[in-house]
Amino acid sequence: MKLSVVIVNYNVKYFLEQCLHSVEAAIRDLDAEVFVVDNNSVDGSVEMIREKFPRIKLIANTVNTGFSVANNQAIRESSGEYILLLNPDTVVELDTFTRSVEFMDAHPDAGGLGIKMVDGSGKYLPESKRGLPTPAVAFYKIFGLSALFPKSKVFGQYHLGYLDRDQTHVVDVLAGAYMMLRRETLEKTGLLDETFFMYGEDIDLSYRITKAGYKNYYYPDARIIHYKGESTKKSSINYVFVFYNAMVIFARKHFSQKNARLFSFLIHIAIYLRAGVSIIHRLLKRVMLPLADAAVIYSGSLLIVNYWESAVTYTFGGHYPPLFLYGLLPAYILIWLFSVLIAGGYDKPLSLRKVYTGIFAGTVVILVFYALLPSGFRFSRAIIILSGLWGLISLTGIRLALHFAGLRNYRLGYNENLRFAIAGSGDEAGRVADLLRNSLRNPGFIGLVSTENTPEKNEGYIGSIANISDIINIYKIDEVIFCARDIPANQIIDTMAQLSDMEIEFKIAPPESLSIIGSNSISTTGDVYIIDINSITKANNLRNKRLLDFGTALLLLPLSPLLMWTMKNPLNFLVNIIMVLSGFRSWVGYSTFEHRTTTLPPVRKGILNPTDMLRISNLDPETVLRLNMLYARDYRISNDINIFLRSFRHLGRKA
Repeated sequence: MKLSVVIVNYNVKYFLEQCLHSVEAAIRDLDAEVFVVDNNSVDGSVEMIREKFPRIKLIANTVNTGFSVANNQAIRESSGEYILLLNPDTVVELDTFTRSVEFMDAHPDAGGLGIKMVDGSGKYLPESKRGLPTPAVAFYKIFGLSALFPKSKVFGQYHLGYLDRDQTHVVDVLAGAYMMLRRETLEKTGLLDETFFMYGEDIDLSYRITKAGYKNYYYPDARIIHYKGESTKKSSINYVFVFYNAMVIFARKHFSQKNARLFSFLIHIAIYLRAGVSIIHRLLKRVMLPLADAAVIYSGSLLIVNYWESAVTYTFGGHYPPLFLYGLLPAYILIWLFSVLIAGGYDKPLSLRKVYTGIFAGTVVILVFYALLPSGFRFSRAIIILSGLWGLISLTGIRLALHFAGLRNYRLGYNENLRFAIAGSGDEAGRVADLLRNSLRNPGFIGLVSTENTPEKNEGYIGSIANISDIINIYKIDEVIFCARDIPANQIIDTMAQLSDMEIEFKIAPPESLSIIGSNSISTTGDVYIIDINSITKANNLRNKRLLDFGTALLLLPLSPLLMWTMKNPLNFLVNIIMVLSGFRSWVGYSTFEHRTTTLPPVRKGILNPTDMLRISNLDPETVLRLNMLYARDYRISNDINIFLRSFRHLGRKA
């Protein structure tokens, strides 16, 4: 056996599916075997592998053993002369493996090999080659000097930015996303250190390879697409602690006691700095726009108040009391902003329609609230109405300014009515077009791009891939989708690199798959189109569903002593109220009658489910699955209300 490919998977089913399609194509001319070690995924990864990739050697763990342990499991069972550790969020070219094996054959001093990696937009990833994280290198990295001077031989050692990315080099550290190892080397160095749960194990093994007398090579003539850690979110605080603590383990293991202490000191500084920055960054992302809205509405409302009191209310002198200016007026603004939030006005992409709905609803709520106040607290309906109008104008202005400033996260309607170009041929391009139509409610345009130099004459084709840049400009394309069955990965990467200056997204459609994968960065989470089941996971739906659960549970709690006697399971009714209030359960979820719920987007386990609307027992599994999928795809909060009211007596059901 020449090559053993080892992939460790944890809840990245759709990325793994795409990866395995590319891997199976790349090993056709090699004597190779492929292992997938699944670390107890709950997203249906194991079932997908068994159904679509029966030739893969699957190791299904019942617990998450961590990256090192899982890799070692497969390495011990493998028989290849070379062992490749490959991330599941990658796509390999047809000749990636053969080129890598040929290089290893030609360089007997090579203990390990890393290659050129590009992200989902075809841009080079600097972590393709790295230096050893000594205390000095760690200092430059932690305090940003490596980012300021990436090509410096002193400060740029972390990513070896001073080395030509298109030339072969001996490097210190191989990236764990693609790490080809000589079995002979592993027999001398030992397998991955299982002390490292995640992160750091690639640095540790790379260092042990060089200590054993071998070299680590960076080889740019082989390439992969790497979606940069979709299974972990590197902006999270958990990532900061796990990653930097892995560096401390490495330092204690390999550095002198003095250097290890210095390194540990620097790392702990980095942990608190990065954790603090992460918290502030995430907080600012969430509250920056609402704070700006509040400040602008309040400032404008104060001007309205000043004008109204001098021109209408207090023409002969006087002012509104501080209670109104600093108590009621801010309360009104909170109601407006909360209404905008409920209406989805802060969801991405931004929508002016949702803002208008929120402001209008908030104004109605405020006027009702105003009418219920004692006369001494009712100062002016006109100011409320004028401030509401100012809210409409100012929030519209803020969003238009952000949109035309080109800030990607604040573009108006960015994911609505997108224009697509699908590069593929024949039935596969048509299949992907149908997938888009089924998963997106209103795609703006779908054009097919032929893989041949001359466009196909079938209906829907708008040109050939040779003229893709002109097609993008003429048809104002937002996203290009490549059919992996028809276009090899090397052509996909070359095309993405060619179009990298254009503000468009790229995605890849694996053959025979119900998913379309694409992501340019680790923070992207919404770039997977999945047929039929993308509605319930929208932020506004999840938020409104939770608000409905919480509100109804809060209302039922004081009434439970009376209502529980109307339930079929009265004692469990109170338990369910507490479970819903605390967020462990939802009033409505999927039916668990059949075992295929892993194909659906995750939601909280429900007390009730869509089958309760039919009031029919002994439904067959296919009908239950169809009801679950319809519930997930076409979710409305009214659906939950209808199920809740129709099955009220079953609220005591054991979930």
